[in-house]
Amino acid sequence: MSVNSALQMTLIIALSMFILLYGVLSWVRSRERNVEQSVLYGRGGNDKIRYRERGHAFLQSSYSMGLRIPLLSHYIRRMRKRLSGVHAYDEFHLRHEVMKMTYAVLGTLGLSVVLLFMVNQSISFLLTVILAAIVLNSFLVDTYVNSLEKRLLSQMVDLFSDVRHRYHQHGMVEEALYEAAETAGYEVSLHTNKIYESLTSKNPDEQLELYYEAAPNRFLKAFAGISYMIMEFGDKTKEQGSIYLQGLSSLSKEIHLEILRRDKLDYLLKGLNIIALAPIFFTKPIESWARNSFPAMDQFYMSKVGYITKISIFVIIIVAYMLLQKLQQNDETTYRTGKSKKSWEQIVSSIRVLSWVTSLVAPKPQTRPYGIIIRLLKDTNSTLRYEWFYIRRIVFFMVGFALTLTTILFLHHSAREHIMYDPVKSDSFFGRLSIEEKRQGDVLAASDRKVMERVDVSPDASYDQVALKLIEMNEKPAQQDQFVASVQRILDKLQQYNEEYVKWWEVLLAFMMGAMGYQLPLWILYFQKKVRTMDMRHEVYQFHTVISMLRDMDRMSVETILEWMDRFAVIFKTPIHKGLLHYDHGAEMALQGLKDEILFPEFQRIIDKLLLAVDKIPITQAFDDLESEMSFYFEQRKQEYERIIDTKAGWGRMIGFAPMYALIFLYLVIPLISMSFMQMSMYYEQIQHL
Repeated sequence: MSVNSALQMTLIIALSMFILLYGVLSWVRSRERNVEQSVLYGRGGNDKIRYRERGHAFLQSSYSMGLRIPLLSHYIRRMRKRLSGVHAYDEFHLRHEVMKMTYAVLGTLGLSVVLLFMVNQSISFLLTVILAAIVLNSFLVDTYVNSLEKRLLSQMVDLFSDVRHRYHQHGMVEEALYEAAETAGYEVSLHTNKIYESLTSKNPDEQLELYYEAAPNRFLKAFAGISYMIMEFGDKTKEQGSIYLQGLSSLSKEIHLEILRRDKLDYLLKGLNIIALAPIFFTKPIESWARNSFPAMDQFYMSKVGYITKISIFVIIIVAYMLLQKLQQNDETTYRTGKSKKSWEQIVSSIRVLSWVTSLVAPKPQTRPYGIIIRLLKDTNSTLRYEWFYIRRIVFFMVGFALTLTTILFLHHSAREHIMYDPVKSDSFFGRLSIEEKRQGDVLAASDRKVMERVDVSPDASYDQVALKLIEMNEKPAQQDQFVASVQRILDKLQQYNEEYVKWWEVLLAFMMGAMGYQLPLWILYFQKKVRTMDMRHEVYQFHTVISMLRDMDRMSVETILEWMDRFAVIFKTPIHKGLLHYDHGAEMALQGLKDEILFPEFQRIIDKLLLAVDKIPITQAFDDLESEMSFYFEQRKQEYERIIDTKAGWGRMIGFAPMYALIFLYLVIPLISMSFMQMSMYYEQIQHL
């Protein structure tokens, strides 16, 4: 059995397995829908429930079996981590959704890989498609998780409205939560029940802290905290009404704004990930079309420049996709309970040689470069330590240098293979070789190769030596001109062959690519900082909303406000948490240190007011102008959202279409123009010799 036949048989078996998995998944979903209809209309309930239980049992058993398979178990755990924020506190349903999503994603990508390979049975194309499938996997999972998060936000709006109604009826927070959870959507009802259990437990502080760490968004954190404070300290009625109800109204406004922001951003950036990845699938068709339509393009695609261009396009595609992912990511679920998994930088740091090199390369403490990197890591909310960050830079340098040098060696080897084995073309050749011309060219190439091997492919071989070897092989043509041309052709091949070695400027290029790899982590941090700067104002506005709800409550303190800011914070979480730890050693010193650490003007104004509220004036007086400015802040924030979204959309369009432009111009238009000029010059030379 040939290699192609074996591959076809393997792909047919894989295709059958994926069709079977799709069938099972579709059967499970159809049974679930039928059960829901039978429950509503009372038809065939027992049979439908039995089928549904079988579907659930299949997914549950698939989950248990999947955890025993090495690679699949890692994928399932990653999928579980992504879905656990929304589907929390229901292990059975969480496993059910994890396996449904696993089957759907792997089935879709596997089926696509099989079908594409059956269309183009090339190993290089298969590797390209598999690479695209790995990248698309994260895109599909992100899309699904984002849809779940938006569904949860929509359910929270209805929940807050129902809680408001129940609170008017009973005047008790716990009763309002309990009754609202019964009619709420499934996802938000799980969190509402957990909040209710935490509030009514023996140790609500400890239970709420655990919930804060697992909550999927800041709105549920605020909802749980406000409900607890009202239960603990009681509600207070002002001219505008109840503080608790005002807090719910503010949260509802924030959720509406967040939903609109996400919808608009998703709409503007929709499809850019696919557009950025699409050139992977079009490189081979464009190359085939160009070769068939313009035969002279063979020379470009088989040359070193062609290989370098193709590699550059793949690099542009990967970088563009990574940047788009950074633009679209949401940091709501960054902080989780449990021990964080060791990063590869931490594992590599145990190598003594690499740690020693890191200590030599990394700037020393108390220096300006050291302070710049530390500030950048804090501004981007990175979990990397300073030493690990430089280990990443050194490893990227090594990878960039090694990949570039390996590519250079491969290109030299490929060029030598072309010199030795490509069919010989006549000087007047301007098109594709016919079958007879290709046969004659192969004969001449084999003859040239034998002569080159007999002179040991020496660059010092003289005209007489090559001519003597050619005569010994009885290859002397009838005409003297053809013999001289053959000898000269072999001498040219010897010269070209021996020029294919690693040159000093190529080693320098490898070092330059390694230097670019060394700078890449730093550039990514600067890019993240640029994106985070646009979102910092959004987080400060969230602090204003929290303070407006807390300032009128009895027994409120600056430390409590800081604790609430810490619960809401994402970008500023680390410095605020540090300030809370130092607060007991001196409130003013801790707040002043927090102000010095965060140089964002809007945040510093909040700290200035908290400094006044420590021992000079009450909190209500320190923030007496906040209420009159809340409507202005809300409108200003809407404008800020629009500017942020427009900026991200502009960057997204530029980054998303960059791979397509690179493919069209670098791989088709510019080479076609260059080859046209080269052929035109050859035509002129031929005309001049007529």
